[in-house]
Amino acid sequence: MERFVSTYAMRLDSKGRMSIPAPFRALIARDGLEHVYCHPALDLPVLQAGGARLMAGIDSLIERYPPYSEAREELAAALYGSIETLRLDPEGRVMLSEGLKTHAQIRDEATLVGVGDSFRIWEPIRFRAHLAEAKAKVRILKQQFGSQGATRDSRADGA
Repeated sequence: MERFVSTYAMRLDSKGRMSIPAPFRALIARDGLEHVYCHPALDLPVLQAGGARLMAGIDSLIERYPPYSEAREELAAALYGSIETLRLDPEGRVMLSEGLKTHAQIRDEATLVGVGDSFRIWEPIRFRAHLAEAKAKVRILKQQFGSQGATRDSRADGA
């Protein structure tokens, strides 16, 4: 199964349109779609976008809660209610609404980042800061896993 991968710097044109990278469009097209689903992330100033796998992930998340439960209703309203369907024009561009741009603080440039089953649309400076923070956390995790592996190895050696 193909994934949304890589990072692309994009500019919004004078009409507010932004190109979706060809590899991302190819994955959307495989879903039989001529549009991109897009919603404001619940926990970050970024947009979450994608095709059928994005929607399947949202469906799966919501279905974890009992039907008619308050949590399920709130999550469904927050996610389904905020999804916008962005039509791809013949050149592979979409128009971000003012609400989406405001949430992500996007003006005339955006960074599109593949995250597996979907992609994120960031304001470039915010993405660079987020990426630096994420890399720092990964380095800490790597050190923790490395020390756990060393402890496990020493136990296996009888130490």
